[in-house]
Amino acid sequence: NRKLNFGQAVEALKKGKRVARQGWNGKGMFIFQRPGDELSKTFLPNVKSLPDAVKKFLMDQDRDIEFTPYFCMYSASGDIVNGWLASQTDMQAEDWFVLED
Repeated sequence: NRKLNFGQAVEALKKGKRVARQGWNGKGMFIFQRPGDELSKTFLPNVKSLPDAVKKFLMDQDRDIEFTPYFCMYSASGDIVNGWLASQTDMQAEDWFVLED
């Protein structure tokens, strides 16, 4: 696998690729970008990941709701961590690589 710096890894994420670091201890861990999405207010009651109070507030708005893209991590335990943030070590690392599909 070709080694990448963090900037190159981010560009790969934006293209829908899965990326990981050789230096990570957790086996099978990787990062991906969850794409943005727009939901109509009529669909909001079906969204399980929003509390009822938030759904009520959003349904009272005069527009559809836009969800911006964000990074997620598939963890060593098999969970998906939403809103993954890179550490300083991750940002300085040059051992990033793209996982093959």
